[in-house]
Amino acid sequence: METILVIAVIVAFLAWRMKPTKGVNTISTTELKSMINDKDKLFIDVRTPAEYKARNVKQFKNIPLGSDFSKLPKNKEIVVICQSGMRSKQACNQLKKLGYSRVTNIRGGMSAY
Repeated sequence: METILVIAVIVAFLAWRMKPTKGVNTISTTELKSMINDKDKLFIDVRTPAEYKARNVKQFKNIPLGSDFSKLPKNKEIVVICQSGMRSKQACNQLKKLGYSRVTNIRGGMSAY
């Protein structure tokens, strides 16, 4: 019985972590490739500087998770990527709390790119 309860808690936690954030658009890496040169969007990579240096997409500016996002322009859509999509989701949540209305998360991150 305890095993079933532990498994249920783990599944519930994972489902909660994976659910999309209200007001955040989520796109695939395939969709990203069609918009990568859009000058009306700001592309940020929230991975560590070492991860960014090892492999990056030139259109993305490295602003690690935990940085001050409040200085980013609010008049552009912000497209966020990380390694797997989890840190970028956290960054999107932070951006929404700061009042950014057009925020997009890249599902799968650099692992899927």
